[in-house]
Amino acid sequence: MASAPDQLTLAHHRDLVGRERRPFVRWVVLAALGLLCLLGLLNAFGQRPQTQTASADGVELEVYSPERVRSGLFFMSRFTIRAERELKAATLLLDPGWVEGITLNTLVPSPVGEANRDGKIAFDLGHVPAGTEHVLFLHFQVNPTEVGRRPQDVQLLDEQTPLLAIDRTVTIYP
Repeated sequence: MASAPDQLTLAHHRDLVGRERRPFVRWVVLAALGLLCLLGLLNAFGQRPQTQTASADGVELEVYSPERVRSGLFFMSRFTIRAERELKAATLLLDPGWVEGITLNTLVPSPVGEANRDGKIAFDLGHVPAGTEHVLFLHFQVNPTEVGRRPQDVQLLDEQTPLLAIDRTVTIYP
């Protein structure tokens, strides 16, 4: 049998004498990584959408969107307006937090008009007859370098009259 090279000792390098505790450190690190993956699978870091609703005077606004997202994630938000009374010129007003560090990919159906109102994004949806429902879908992607919290409030107006508001905040995880 050949002898061990000069810099190696069999007791230390083959039998691991003096390094008995090192496997436990590796196990702890692997367990922490596994726990992090498990928490991600259980939606601790977002993606699952929540529904928030506001209603008054025969009009209901529903926002279906995640409140926790991860960097790089594609997600969809749905805005539903249920009108028991006529809305002559419905407008959705979104806080800038909807597009700060988040790319808006598509809007379906396209709004009648888009504008900037005091730094907020205004989508003019047009006439919503009584007894109908208008649904607007927005598809987003979170920019990979974004992290933090920002407001994503939504307001519904008829012409210039505020009707409903939903206060919400989104949290972006790395």
